Amino acid sequence: MSYSKELRVASLAVQRATILTQKVFHETSKGTLSKDDKSPVTIGDFGAQALIISALKHAFPSDSIVGEEEASSLRSNQGLASKIFDLVSSTNLTSSSAESELGGPIGSEEAMLTAIDEGNSAGGAKGRFWALDPIDGTKGFLRGGQYAVCLALIVDGEITVGVLGCPNLPVDDSAPMSASINDPSAGARGVLFSAVVGQGAKSAPIGTGELEEGKSISMKSISDVKEASFCESVEAGHSSHGDQAAIAEKLGISKPSVRMDSQSKYGSIARGAGDVYLRLPVSKTYVEKIWDHAAGDLIVREAGGAVTDVQGQRLDFTKGRTLAANRGVVAARKELHPEVLAAVKSVLEAKQ
Repeated sequence: MSYSKELRVASLAVQRATILTQKVFHETSKGTLSKDDKSPVTIGDFGAQALIISALKHAFPSDSIVGEEEASSLRSNQGLASKIFDLVSSTNLTSSSAESELGGPIGSEEAMLTAIDEGNSAGGAKGRFWALDPIDGTKGFLRGGQYAVCLALIVDGEITVGVLGCPNLPVDDSAPMSASINDPSAGARGVLFSAVVGQGAKSAPIGTGELEEGKSISMKSISDVKEASFCESVEAGHSSHGDQAAIAEKLGISKPSVRMDSQSKYGSIARGAGDVYLRLPVSKTYVEKIWDHAAGDLIVREAGGAVTDVQGQRLDFTKGRTLAANRGVVAARKELHPEVLAAVKSVLEAKQ
């Protein structure tokens, strides 16, 4: 199956949602709330989820969605709900034909809240569903750093389509990996990464209307692991920085790691700006969410990489809304991955 319609709708939906998130990104007040797990959520998260789910339900009405957010807090906060609807209803693509493919504007505040709540799928091993993170890296979004709008289609447990909207990454695939968004030498910013299973990965500039032309990307070939560049999460609560430093030392890697929020890390290594992404377990009880990895997993693998957990097992998207069968993430070029994984296992086993 080509998944050409799914790729197009997903790319347009992510592009439109990214326009909304950038409006919020440049505002001083981002309408931040705290969820039950103490993680932050902004009006941008809610608005982007509403726009994407509305588009998916228009194009693929029988598909379900595993989305990160839900609307209960908005139903009890009329002022915030109205502010988000104003944002949602004023965000559209400049191409009328592309906008109509997504179903056009959301008609009412109640329709917006219903769309947000349609991200309540349990996921699982059978059927079609989409995994959506409307703003991955919300803390990076709040501090003015990297973030991503992430969407993936999962069919019978396999990721078939992945799209990442990374508005603060340089368009230039040859630009060095950096968490900074203020370096003028990096040129224009805003890149849309995409992949379809068996068809490779691409990057394209994020536009405002019709999709921009994309080009194929691939992971960088390096002859010696000592030359590799690492990237890791900014938040120490997401990945063990100390363990990563020990792994880098074991591999003879002297370059300092680049700490970057969100699945922008997957996109960065997929196009060769970096070589290795590690997300190492910080506790025995922490379980990753599927929306934090699905799109990036496919994009890296289609760009010539391998993505596993710290035991060398492929990430398993059949267990519902979480990666319950996996611990941690190790992503690297296929040829490099076994050596990196061996170092990861050695460092982690030495702690036990």
